[in-house]
Amino acid sequence: MPSIVGPIKINSIDGGVINFGDSFYLSPKSTSKVSSGSGSFNTGDFINTNSGLSATNTADPDVADQNVTANT
Repeated sequence: MPSIVGPIKINSIDGGVINFGDSFYLSPKSTSKVSSGSGSFNTGDFINTNSGLSATNTADPDVADQNVTANT
């Protein structure tokens, strides 16, 4: 039996899917943006990264990078 759910505000979820009532098709969507310097995501044993002078440009001139809209 279909259900109608009113407005809901969810501030944060760390993974997973929230389901209200009956569901025919679930399509979880997410986006993220990370700014980090050179060599910051290196993992492993005995890493030697020589970056010299490193600068990360965090300026974002556009309003939206990855829009998540609709249910498609």
